[in-house]
Formats: sequence, C-alpha cells, structure tokens
Amino acid sequence: MDTKQHIAIFTTACLPWMTGTAVNPLFRAAYLARDGRRRVTLVVPWLSPGDQEHVYPNGVTFGVPAEQEAFVRKWLEERTGLGSGFGIRFYPGKFSKEKGSILATGDISEFIPDEEAEIAVLEEPEHLTWYHHGRRWKTKFQRVIGIVHTNYLEYVKREKNGQLQAFFLKYINNWVTHIYCHKVIRLSAATQDLPRSIVCNVHGVNPKFIEIGKMKQGQQQRGEKAFSKGVYFIGKMIWSKGYKELLQLLLENQNKLPGLQVDLYGNGEDSEQVKQAAKNLSLDVKVYPGRDHADTLFHDYKVFLNPSTTDVVCTTTAEALAMGKIVICANHPSNEFFNQFPNCRQYNNRDEFVKAILKALAEEPFPVTDEQRHQLSWDAATERFVAAAELDQVSSKKLLPPTPRKFMSVSINTPDLRRNIENASAYVHNAMSGIEVVRRGFGAFPKSLQPDEQQRKELGLAYSGGKGPKL
Repeated sequence: MDTKQHIAIFTTACLPWMTGTAVNPLFRAAYLARDGRRRVTLVVPWLSPGDQEHVYPNGVTFGVPAEQEAFVRKWLEERTGLGSGFGIRFYPGKFSKEKGSILATGDISEFIPDEEAEIAVLEEPEHLTWYHHGRRWKTKFQRVIGIVHTNYLEYVKREKNGQLQAFFLKYINNWVTHIYCHKVIRLSAATQDLPRSIVCNVHGVNPKFIEIGKMKQGQQQRGEKAFSKGVYFIGKMIWSKGYKELLQLLLENQNKLPGLQVDLYGNGEDSEQVKQAAKNLSLDVKVYPGRDHADTLFHDYKVFLNPSTTDVVCTTTAEALAMGKIVICANHPSNEFFNQFPNCRQYNNRDEFVKAILKALAEEPFPVTDEQRHQLSWDAATERFVAAAELDQVSSKKLLPPTPRKFMSVSINTPDLRRNIENASAYVHNAMSGIEVVRRGFGAFPKSLQPDEQQRKELGLAYSGGKGPKL
C-alpha cells in the first residue's frame, strides 16, 4: 500500500514563460519530491499554439504537452540536477491579453484522481478560484494550501477607477480563499490580509546564484577585485515594476549623485518610454534589453538597486544577495525578509536613498555566511513551507474516494454554525460561477466552463458530457 503523502501543486503559468508562477512552483515540486517521502504532481496550464505565440519568448512553441514537459524537465535538470522525481500534468488554459495572465477552462481539480487527492497547493489561490466551477477544493482534498504570489490590489489601484476596482477585488479575494483554502501562506505582508493566512517566505533562489556568490567570495578571499562594475537594475520593463520610482528618485537626486552610472536591463511594453525618461536625466543611465540574471554580464556588478514596492518578495533581490552583491531597496513589507542580510541596505526617504548609494559604492560587500546562503536556498524554503503548511500533521492514511454529494450540505442539527455559513457561501459561488453572463461580467473567457474541442484534442481529453475532463 502506498503510504507516501500525495501533493498536487496547481499553478497559473509554465516554462518557457519566465514568470514567478512558472519557476517557483517548479522548484517547489522538485524539492518536495527530492527525499522520496512524498508523491508530488505539478499541474500546469497548457496553451494552444495560438496563445503560445503571445506568451512564450523567442518563438518557442510546442505541438503536444509531452514536448513542453521535456523542455521543463531539461531546464530544471540543468539548474538543479532534479529533472525527475515528480509528475507533470497539464490542464487547459487560455491567455488573457487584458489581464496579462492565463485563465483555466473547466474544473482543473479533476486532473487529479480522487484516490490521489490528499493535499492541494494552489499557487495564486485567488487567481485559480475566481472562476472555479465544479468540485469544491476542500471537499475533494484533505488539505488545501494557498500561496499568494501577487499583490493584485496594488496593480489594480494603478488602473482606471483603480480604487473602486481594488475595493471589490479585496472582498472577492477574501471570499474565494475562505471557502476554498484551509490555510493561506502570504510570501510577505505586502499582500492582502486573507482569512486563515500567515506570512512566510517559502521561496528560494536558483542554486546557480549561490554558486556564483561562492565564486565571487573566493575572488575576494584571494585579494582579487570581485566587483568591477557599479549599479544596475533588472526587471520586466513596465512602469509598475519599479522603473517609475527609480527614475523619479534619480531625477530628484541627480545633483547629489554626480557621476553616477546606472544600467537598466529589461523587456516590456514600456521600454521605449523608459528609454526616453532616462535620456532626460543628467546622470549616465543606460537601458539594455533583458537577459538572464545569472548571465556572466551581471557577475561583476557590485550594487543592485531595486525601488519596486509592487512585488510580494522580489526574486531578483534574493538572487543579487545570493551572488554576494549589495542591495539597495525601499523599507517596505515586501523586503522584510531581506532585513536579516547585512548586504541589504534599506531606505525610508530620498536622503537615505542617496546615502545608501554613496556608502555602497565606497564599500565592499560583506562575506555571505553559510547560514545566510542556506536561508536563501530552496532547501530552506522547502523547510519553511513544510512547517507553515503543517504538512507533517496531515494524516498519511489514504482515505476512500470521496462519495458524490451535493455541493452544499447544511443541517440545522449541525452545531458548527460557521461551517454551515461557509458551505452556503461556497454554494453561492458555485452557482454564480456556473452562469455564463455572470462569469463574463467578472472577466472570464466566453464558454470557459469546459475546454473547447481544440484543447480536448491537444490534451487527449474525452468528451465528458459537461461534467469535467475525462483523462
């Protein structure tokens, strides 16, 4: 009898899209499965070729899911040596240009058989449950853990009628996470405070960044000049990713930072505007296309400057610290985890920003200790996740497959009134999410209650008569 703990990790993106919800769940799956005590399945979206062309870089597309799975495993193995040990399954998704994200079609919980439905990890639980219609997550799985990646409220506030949109989104997020998650892990306090949530950074850095840091520290120990370049920033080139704050700070303080050179790296829809704004500064600010942060081009930079306050926990900040660099960032809840590292310098105002830059340029980074490297690693991130999710407290006994029952089961004899209210709330959401006009009104794709014929063919799904996928 299989006594291994079954964990299904559902996420909203997949490589080769180099976004946090593609990369971090992949690492999580690999490291959770590494010791062999758990049976882990990563459940990722499959996009039809037309959508792939809009999302995946450099013209990379896949004809069948097996090709994409091979790509994902090769990418992971090259960076960690952990290319196998866990399963990968694909659910049908569609790319929303308006939202800049992938939305599921159909009930994706059905891609895990009932006999394997023990623990579900929802990476971006709000995103995965806004339009969910089908089995209730907490009915199918013994334990459902949400991990909040994105500060949706902050992004929405920057749009037209942003405050009003944020007001409604806040309550919708509270609603869906409450009825579908047993516990929610927020990567930082920069995110919305959700029901049953705790703050814990359960992300780590790609091991190659730690190896780069060890190499640079070796150079320092040998008396070599490890960092010959100055200040840089890397990130998706859209205003909301910190470029607005950065260029504003440089504009306001350019007379106090004579001779400062800053190199910016990134791709995005605001690239041309960022280039033009940089030209208006008297400082030497150069703008370059984006590149992999582990590229040798970045090894010799000493100072990573990141004023962004829209991130939840900035991956590039963690990577820069792992590489032994000095990091200058805002004193903000999204950066709280980095306070423990001596090479992280945080500022509260313009004067502190200037002082931090001048001090960083005049000094060498502190040596990174083994314990500090461990805290940045995926080994430590996995330890934090297991503890925060209380995985060791979940019974290892395999339950019988859940018996079919109505979505809401409420008895006036049940003493737990709160459970009855939650069941009723879940019933309302399920009913509303099954009405096409309501779904469309809240931003869902047309006819997204079931995969379309093309998606069924690509994923090898049989027609289910409107009751979810049949694998």
